[in-house]
Amino acid sequence: MASKSRWADTAEDAALEAKLKHEKEEKKRIKAEKARKAEQERLEAEATKRQALQDQQQQQQDDRPPAKRRKVTPEPENENSIKLLRFEGGTWSKSRSVENYDKLNDIEEGAYGWVARAKEIKTGKVVALKRLKIDPTDTAGLPETGLREIQILKDCSHRNVVELREVVVGDDTSRIENVFLVLEFLEHDLMSVLSDMPEPFLASEVKTLLLQLASGVEYLHDRWILHRDLKTSNLLLNNRGQLKIADFGMARYVGDPPPAKLTQLVVTLWYRAPELLLGTKTYDSAVDMWSVGCIFGELLAREPLLQGKNEVDELAKIFELCGIPTDESWPGFRRLPNARHLRLPKTGTNTGPIIRARFPMLTTAGCALLSSLLSLDPDRRPTAKEMLQHGFFRQDPKPKHEAMFPTFPSKAGQERRRRRSTPNAPGRGQKAADLGNVDFSGIFASREKEERGAGFSLRMV
Repeated sequence: MASKSRWADTAEDAALEAKLKHEKEEKKRIKAEKARKAEQERLEAEATKRQALQDQQQQQQDDRPPAKRRKVTPEPENENSIKLLRFEGGTWSKSRSVENYDKLNDIEEGAYGWVARAKEIKTGKVVALKRLKIDPTDTAGLPETGLREIQILKDCSHRNVVELREVVVGDDTSRIENVFLVLEFLEHDLMSVLSDMPEPFLASEVKTLLLQLASGVEYLHDRWILHRDLKTSNLLLNNRGQLKIADFGMARYVGDPPPAKLTQLVVTLWYRAPELLLGTKTYDSAVDMWSVGCIFGELLAREPLLQGKNEVDELAKIFELCGIPTDESWPGFRRLPNARHLRLPKTGTNTGPIIRARFPMLTTAGCALLSSLLSLDPDRRPTAKEMLQHGFFRQDPKPKHEAMFPTFPSKAGQERRRRRSTPNAPGRGQKAADLGNVDFSGIFASREKEERGAGFSLRMV
């Protein structure tokens, strides 16, 4: 390499020096650029590795089952929002053993369990012990009806609804059928009292019983509960004149509007509303109010009002008492599934209700209330709240105070009840009857001869 002359500073020497300086600076720039690119590649590699690790961890978390979270019903956004039904949550604990109770005697056996009188060993309190009837071969566990009964009784607190004290189990917890409801004990059921009374209830006593029944039914309906098996054997009475609704084996929660499809195979036959007999799958609290009307009539007659032998005979007895349905008395009834099979009397035949003739001693207001409860059209039946406001209860004689009620010997307290031969509530797994083609045109042929049952026959066509 040429060096700068110490003796001469020519233009050629200056150009050479500038060239060397430029080459040196270019080498430094290239070296710095390579270092910068290497650092950038290193950082990118580290970021890629970090992202891959995060993706792997996320994949592992995704493969795990999701954590259980408590589902909470959202609060309504404003006052006009729909209020959803809420159940208060509680702490789970082990159910007590049925061995804490001594069985005293059997009371009755129904479609969904048997009931016995028992005494709690620790306190000496007498209770009613109901054992749920469960098929031990059923692998599905507790039946839906049993779960509904427990939930509804647990949520109810009213003086005219029987109280659920607790749920106990047998010592052999491996057997699902050993589940018992501990209920408050009442001395009588209304059917047994009616069958043994030498004289019927006084008008003031009938009013007191009906007011209590309507009060309990109003409480249930306000909480979207349909009982679906109201009858005198499911109404308990204590020795202080207090009535309580019991046996919620067929009860269920509904909404507004009710579920689109509900089974029509509910309510004991003698207390079953005509729309159920005609196969409706959409119904509401009116089916309970029909049963209340049947109970009203039974309190007056001291026997069930409509004792049909089967679904066809039950419809016939309803039409005899309440009249043949028409488009005016029951709009739209012909659209019900079983209505198309009916042959009804010709227009102009005397087919009106005979409730006034059946109960000549009933006041005009009482007859109006009973007729409205037994309206063929469910939309014309009063609600329980409207029933409580009816003028019948403000007329003389006024409702008797509960403390003034007569007392009766308690069959439930000492011996098995003598039961009248009555149909049971529909059982699980049953199917609704097929009415086929039924001719009702001759029902009223001999009404003038007798008030009840005259010339009453059915002809299958």
